[in-house]
Formats: sequence, structure tokens, C-alpha cells
Amino acid sequence: MRLVVLLSLLIVGIGFPQGCLPGRPLVRLPEPDLQGMALEQAIRSRRSIRAYSADSLQLVELSQLLFAAQGITGRRGEKFLRAAPSAGATYPLETYVFVSRVSNLKQGLYHYVPDQHALEIVRTGDYTEKLGAACLGQSMPREAAVTIVLTAVPERTTAVYGERGMRYIHMEAGHVSQNICLEATSLGLGAVPVGAFYDQELNDLLGIDGKREISLYVNCIGRPVKRGDRR
Repeated sequence: MRLVVLLSLLIVGIGFPQGCLPGRPLVRLPEPDLQGMALEQAIRSRRSIRAYSADSLQLVELSQLLFAAQGITGRRGEKFLRAAPSAGATYPLETYVFVSRVSNLKQGLYHYVPDQHALEIVRTGDYTEKLGAACLGQSMPREAAVTIVLTAVPERTTAVYGERGMRYIHMEAGHVSQNICLEATSLGLGAVPVGAFYDQELNDLLGIDGKREISLYVNCIGRPVKRGDRR
């Protein structure tokens, strides 16, 4: 039994995300502020916001969102623990960010590195139109200041829990998405989770194969359009 567990853990350790490669440049993020809106107030105030102004986010705001999603919050032995629950702390999820408007950050696709609280540059460029097309032509990914895409490397969890691990992976994506929405609310931003997208088109944008690593959930974030503002 012990041998089986050890082999499972070894398998879990191999699942490197496909959308990024070791050695790519890192953008260090500001340290997260742990004194925000009361949780109860954020829960009460949270709404799905689908219209965003043309204003940019600050890098510190993106830092807060990513910390809430998958930031490191503790340690158990040699394992870093993250902000959202994960079955057996297998952490199958990867976090990608399509940046459209963030101060002092180039447009492009980034990958979040939790244990360094940093962004790995995957590709620079404007992906808003392609992202909108991949999400069935919806306006939110085109208008959002940032779009956070959660993917999974299923083997990390299914190696331990078998087929049921897929259920745990989808649950975890929900945990992370809710954290993003509540953090956005705390920051006075608007956010909406999006589950409607063409798998292959989104996988191609991220540079993943849809088998060893799969797209799961899209979260669009921006400054809400105020009443009377022109979009």
C-alpha cells in the first residue's frame, strides 16, 4: 500500500503545465494586502458584472486577485498550501491571465507561479478578439481588463483518486472562481465566471493539448461601467 501511495505521489509531481516553459521571464507581483473588505460584506455585495469601463487595473489589484485564486497561504512539511481547498492537496489547477489593460504590464498571456507570487510571460500581444471568439462571441472577454483562465492537469489528482478525481477537480475550479469573484468585489471591481467556450479554440490560445492539460473555467474582471458612462 505504501508503495502505491509513493508511486502516486511521484506521478502527481510530473504534471508540468503545457502552456509555459521553465526559464521564461518573471514579473514579480506586489505583496498581497491581507486587510480588505469583511467577508460577509463581500458575499452580500457580489454580483455577476458583465460590462466594464476602458479603465486599467493596477498591478497591485491583479496581485490581489491571483493571491485569492491560488496564492500560497501556508505550509505542511515540504508542501505549500494554497488559498482554495484541493483534494489531498494535489493542486491540479493552473492559472493563466490574458492581460488587456493593467498598468505597467504589457498586453499578453501570462501564467501565475504561486510559490513565487509572480507572473511568467507566455506571449505578448492583444488576444481580446480571439478570446472573445473562443468564448462563443461573448462581449465580456473582449471588454475585461483581465481574463483569468483556470486549467487542470488531471493526472495530479486522478493518480491518487482515480476517476472520481475529475469530480474533485471541477469542485476545486468552483472554489477558486468564487475566491476571485469575492476578491474582485472587495476591490470594487466587477467579475463574472464564464463556462461557455469552445474547448479547442481556448486550448489553442493557451498552448495546451486538451488532454494532459484541459481548460476548465474563465473569469472576466474589470472596472464596472458606472451609470451614465459610455462603454
